[in-house]
Amino acid sequence: MYNSPVERCFDDCVDSFRRKTLDKQDETCAHRCAEKFLKHSMRVGMRFAELNQGAATQD
Repeated sequence: MYNSPVERCFDDCVDSFRRKTLDKQDETCAHRCAEKFLKHSMRVGMRFAELNQGAATQD
């Protein structure tokens, strides 16, 4: 589940391999990318809960 966002964020953010550590710009980009993924996952989970709750009250 987490391999896909890690790979996508890495591919989007890391452009070169000049050093063993990430540049500040690459690190900021990866952090922002991961944060977006987590917020999206939380929103999807909340939406499923809303739909599930609505389906339970209709029965």
